[in-house]
Amino acid sequence: MHLSKKCSVFKVVLSALLIVALLQLIYLSFLSRFHGKQQRYRYSELFGGSAAKKNAHPEKNTRKERLRYSLSTGGIFDNSGQYRVYKNLIKSDFTTNQKPGSHSNSDILTLATHTTINNLHHLESLLERWQNPLSVAIFAHGEDVKFATALVYALSFFCPQIQALVDFHLVCLSGETAGFPEQDQEHFVGLEDCASVFSRLETHRDKYQNYAISGNISYPNNLLRNVARGSTESSYILVIDIDMMPSADLHQQFLGMILRRPPANEEVFVLPAFEIRHARKIPSTKAELVQLYQVGEVRPFYEELCPRCQAPTNYSQWVNSHVRETGTLEVAYTLNWVDPWEPFYIGARIVPLYDENFKQYGFNRISQACELHVAGYKFSVLSSAFVVHRGFKIQGEFHAKKEEENKQNRVLFRSFKEGLKTKYPSSTQRC
Repeated sequence: MHLSKKCSVFKVVLSALLIVALLQLIYLSFLSRFHGKQQRYRYSELFGGSAAKKNAHPEKNTRKERLRYSLSTGGIFDNSGQYRVYKNLIKSDFTTNQKPGSHSNSDILTLATHTTINNLHHLESLLERWQNPLSVAIFAHGEDVKFATALVYALSFFCPQIQALVDFHLVCLSGETAGFPEQDQEHFVGLEDCASVFSRLETHRDKYQNYAISGNISYPNNLLRNVARGSTESSYILVIDIDMMPSADLHQQFLGMILRRPPANEEVFVLPAFEIRHARKIPSTKAELVQLYQVGEVRPFYEELCPRCQAPTNYSQWVNSHVRETGTLEVAYTLNWVDPWEPFYIGARIVPLYDENFKQYGFNRISQACELHVAGYKFSVLSSAFVVHRGFKIQGEFHAKKEEENKQNRVLFRSFKEGLKTKYPSSTQRC
């Protein structure tokens, strides 16, 4: 009798467990179907279909059609014929809604940057800090052309702030073409919101060591800089690498400064450049940066690799210069350019372009600063604005051909300087 009761209890417990397991299977099946349906809807929303046409927002359909049109043009070739350029592959709402000849406060200054797909994840924190118009030129090669097109479209679709403020441009080899990513469903699996797109980009981060792109392809940094800055109508442009961060509220502070103090002709505004240990949070203000600088957690940009390249900034004078009022930006002091200074600066959109013959490592920014000097520009250092590179630049982190490329570009730089004598025959300035 006692044994019989035990068996009955055991059967009841076993039945209950089986029912629970069955319910869990049904629930998991439901979740799987729901997720699959959600993914199919997301995909149809991105690329069309009856459900999308019925439910999609008109502006998102318009964005899709604009991308189709940009790609259908086939892009344009650069001056060398080696690269294909898709300018304004995807335009921001800010650029799209801009009326010709009109200027707003937001349009005074644009940040222009360049990258490969493996560093595009930096865009999230850069835009969070900048919060104003931003122009991004992306270089992609091989399969990355498809991936870059797909992920840029996904960013513009899922990320409201990117939709609002970021213009994307794509550069690839002249023999490659970008196509609408409708057939590349694998790139979109799991993408549901802005965070998921940046998570996908994180899986691609640091794919190459600096300039070491697969297939021995040259990274056209100066072409990318020109594409990014040449695609904006802003009065002033700040060109930096995508793994650098400007000081907080720079856009608003610069606008306030030029309203109080109109820039002189042939004047650029230098932002002292620093680098910070990877583990450290990027400082927002000069006070925060100086604290980290004094304990060695922040140091001048390229201090280990080329201290002469930034030394003319005069870091000790800048660090010790008094900031008169919180939030007020002004010129701390003005310098003449000396070789081999390569400052980061805010300049009018009419400043000379970067020379696109320089690719890979070496002399790509020095050459442009040298031309500014020959053209008669003065370099005004801003009192409290700065840029910071994520991580210390150290020997050994570069690709194997760095020194070889540097030697080749040094020869090119000598030729470039001779060309400036012809371009500016009345100038007494020399590099």
